[in-house]
Amino acid sequence: MKKVLIANRGEIAVRIARACRDYGVASVAVYADGDIDALHVGAADEAYALQGERSTDTYLNIDKLLAVAARAGADAVHPGYGFLSERADFARAVIDAGLTWIGPDPATIDALGDKVQARRIALKVGAPLVAGTEDPVADASEVMAFAEQHGLPIAIKAAFGGGGRGLKVAWQLEEVRELYESAVREATAAFGRGECFVERFLDRPRHIEAQIIADRHGQVVVAGTRDCSLQRRNQKLIEEAPAPYLDAALRQRIHDSARDICAAAGYVGAGTVEFLLSADGTLSFLEVNTRLQVEHPVTEETSGIDLVIEQLRVADGLPLSFEGTPVPRGHSFEFRINAEDAGNGFLPTPGQIERFQAPSGPGVRLDTGVAEGSRVSPNFDSMIAKLIVTGATREQAIRRARRALAEFRVDGVATVLPFHRAVMDHADFTAPDTFAVHTRWIETDFARDISIAPRSAAVAETGVLRTFVEIDGKRHELGLPAALLRGVSLEGSAPVAATASAEAVDPHAVLAPVAGNLHAWVVEEGTQVEAGQVVAVMEAMKMETSIVAPCAGKLVIEQQPGGYFDARTVIGRIAATA
Repeated sequence: MKKVLIANRGEIAVRIARACRDYGVASVAVYADGDIDALHVGAADEAYALQGERSTDTYLNIDKLLAVAARAGADAVHPGYGFLSERADFARAVIDAGLTWIGPDPATIDALGDKVQARRIALKVGAPLVAGTEDPVADASEVMAFAEQHGLPIAIKAAFGGGGRGLKVAWQLEEVRELYESAVREATAAFGRGECFVERFLDRPRHIEAQIIADRHGQVVVAGTRDCSLQRRNQKLIEEAPAPYLDAALRQRIHDSARDICAAAGYVGAGTVEFLLSADGTLSFLEVNTRLQVEHPVTEETSGIDLVIEQLRVADGLPLSFEGTPVPRGHSFEFRINAEDAGNGFLPTPGQIERFQAPSGPGVRLDTGVAEGSRVSPNFDSMIAKLIVTGATREQAIRRARRALAEFRVDGVATVLPFHRAVMDHADFTAPDTFAVHTRWIETDFARDISIAPRSAAVAETGVLRTFVEIDGKRHELGLPAALLRGVSLEGSAPVAATASAEAVDPHAVLAPVAGNLHAWVVEEGTQVEAGQVVAVMEAMKMETSIVAPCAGKLVIEQQPGGYFDARTVIGRIAATA
């Protein structure tokens, strides 16, 4: 390889660009219109526009990505995580274009990326597994039939994807149909495919995973374990390595099962085998993520292995630079810094970052895709950075994490930092010789009050409008006086959705809880609704958010689905009834 196209954005694109430089190859970034001044664009040696705003027009557009690769003279593609990273059709398109695909073979992605086929492989090698459907379900009635046969709760899961997208847990039969339809919508939006399957859901389990790396010389190695139990909406918030409080026999079973599954699938490259561990000790295979994981840094810190460099080595046909599972050197935590208001239901908060003051010092690593002045787009994932803290022991890592989190300051958008600080002072997670958290701990056990983040005032005009031009893959910044362009209409600019402001508090107004796209009204105009009843669904940062009626009355719809609306925009009203 000589030049790698990075088919991604944000912190992972920055991470890959740095690894390319360390490995001695050039890197090429791509960017959506809103990412023109993003950190990852400047981190690469070259950068090219994808000419669009949303993921479907940019980072999910295979034709555009391959056109950039040809234009830039790239001879390899690294997909990062998310977007197209687990799409076998993208891998095949890359290979068919004569480029090196930095990831598992397409046939392996098909076999393991299809969660149903992955279950069959797990059964074949004797890995532990709970009951589930043989194939993707055709409709909600099949989900109902499974629930009636095996009991509740059940997990409805995207068959082609991961990261919590398209995953819904049903606890009551009445909610199965809507949760199934929601899972299909999320899966389609995130992965381009909406097929889902169903399996028994283990209540209050831990989420344990094994990091795999394999080369083309017969080595399939487990680089270590991680615990990723601290989640909300099936999205991980804190991860750690190695997974704590596992006895030697259980850890070995996890290692062996992960290695056997990947060996049976002919795995090449980096991947993760995930398991659920119930409170009674039941271990069940969950899925294989055929890509680099968001939480890979904690394994790097505790194993001494640069997993992205290993990916590049494997893609170049070289053997792994190490043999066998390394003995963990200390303990590491990763904190996902998401632009979400932890005090307001973890609602996404896109906007402009006014201050980004990161911690430093012994044991602190920061992987970030933003800086002061960066804009957090509502069109993409809410994660803006990852704080990784490592110590010689779990106890030392906890103390360092408390110090680092106390130092971290972000203004302009809300973040989950207050939640992280609260967790690191919670006995369920940090008390010696105990580990009481589980995948639904935030919803069921975490009772700390976290204040709603203050909303920042609008950023004042500087008098200068800044933009960028692209010349042969190099970006050049232009600054023009704002007065020069005042009143000028830019042809082709995107239309701005109407936003009826809710400056005065109106107890009857139905407000957009977050900046995003209004996906659908779930009740019809004129319907009598109760206070707290879900009336609409918004999509923001790749996740669905429900909108509830503020009071009882008849629904009056003021904005139609498909439009983009700022947070607290009035999209409807509840008319009082006599």
